[in-house]
Amino acid sequence: MKSSILLRFFKARRTDYLIGFSFMFAASFIQTLFPKVLGHAVDLMKVSGFDTRQVKLQVLWMVLIAAGVFTCTFLWRNIIIKSARNLECYLREELVRHYLKLSPSFYNSRKTGDLIAYAINDISAVRMTFGPATAMSFNGIVICCSSIYFMFATVDPRLTLATLAPLPFIIVIMLFSSRKVQTRFRIVQQQFGAVSGKVQENISGIRVIKAYVQERSEMERFSGLSSKMKQANLDLIRVSAALPAMIEFGFAVCFVINLVYGSRLVLRGDISVGDFVAFNGYLNLIISPIVSIGKIVTTIQRGIASLGRLYEVLRVQPDIKDTPQAVEVQPEGEIQLHNLTFFYDGSDTPALHNISLSLPKGHSLGIIGRTGSGKSTLASLLFRFYNVEPGQISLDGRDINDYRVEALRGGMGYVPQDSFVFAATVKDNIAFFKDGYSDAEVRQAAESALIAGSISEFPDGYDTLLGDAASICQADKSSGWLSPAPWSVIRLF
Repeated sequence: MKSSILLRFFKARRTDYLIGFSFMFAASFIQTLFPKVLGHAVDLMKVSGFDTRQVKLQVLWMVLIAAGVFTCTFLWRNIIIKSARNLECYLREELVRHYLKLSPSFYNSRKTGDLIAYAINDISAVRMTFGPATAMSFNGIVICCSSIYFMFATVDPRLTLATLAPLPFIIVIMLFSSRKVQTRFRIVQQQFGAVSGKVQENISGIRVIKAYVQERSEMERFSGLSSKMKQANLDLIRVSAALPAMIEFGFAVCFVINLVYGSRLVLRGDISVGDFVAFNGYLNLIISPIVSIGKIVTTIQRGIASLGRLYEVLRVQPDIKDTPQAVEVQPEGEIQLHNLTFFYDGSDTPALHNISLSLPKGHSLGIIGRTGSGKSTLASLLFRFYNVEPGQISLDGRDINDYRVEALRGGMGYVPQDSFVFAATVKDNIAFFKDGYSDAEVRQAAESALIAGSISEFPDGYDTLLGDAASICQADKSSGWLSPAPWSVIRLF
């Protein structure tokens, strides 16, 4: 699932990536020409009465190299970073599309904060991995390989080997640190999910919290989660912050070796002053990508950890699926239950046990019972929010599992007991089921629910915004409502 999603994106964008990486390679390679040209100019000027035209020619080459690097860098940054943003958008859409396919049972076992963290923090980390981190890695590899080649081929192999001797130790340190970064970043993401979930829970239940005067206790619980998140981030920083410092120390050793051994080679005449300047230029080119490897490793390990978390969600398959023989027909109203027994996952006690009834088309049935007796469960099963065994529920003489889920639910109406409104107008909330309802039909639905008078008191009437919109506060004041519950009973079907 994970690899196929990424593969589809990269296949669709392969031309952009090919062009982007081509410009990146050109920019990195052109940049490595600068130290050699600078060294050649130094060798020309160390002789008295040097040819100024030759020096000016070298200066012109430096200007051309700088212009080439600027142009190619500008182009690849626009292409690669843009593609990374497209990847972020693509993954977020795929994740939300997957969320919409999953069954209610999935959400019963998952915290809202974790699901939000997947769509924000984790996808952002993946974008950083396949955008800036990948670009910096490729750019660093080209610069390092080209610089080391020129150091060997055009300066002195002995000086190159001696100066770069500490590099293997730096690489070992990076590999050791990267594993710790990945592990600790997973903990950070988990703590972020916990904090997000607590914030969402407190905002959703703010009326209950205030009614029972639980502000202080809720704040104490949130402070505990916030402290855990702070500690998780500090643990991550201890590893990620130490890596660049250790790399810089290693390169400091490289420069000391270069200064001591390189100066001796210059004094003996084995290399020229220009070669020594060029060698230092190449070493400076190498140090920037190597030092940034600490950041790259941290970013990549974060992306790998986040990609693993996303994969855990994306590989979850919906419990409710259409059978191969499912028909695209909407039920007309006849309902039959045949010894219906249903268990929720993880429960040994049936929510419904041996329920049988026959309800002809056009008839009504009222079911009463105490809380937890199974009334809502029965309604959920009729909508196939949960799977039932074949033969236990029939609609119009056809087993409920033989209907396509979309057609089944499209032919039924449901008034949920949950109080929820979307951040949209009153009219949009009433006509939420599907587009195409006229204003007259919306008003008729409001009148049937006996709340048309309250709507008329709103400043903007049916165009008043509900949900998270600020105008809901004004609407509540004008109507005297304490909650948005009435809207759940007037949606059109």
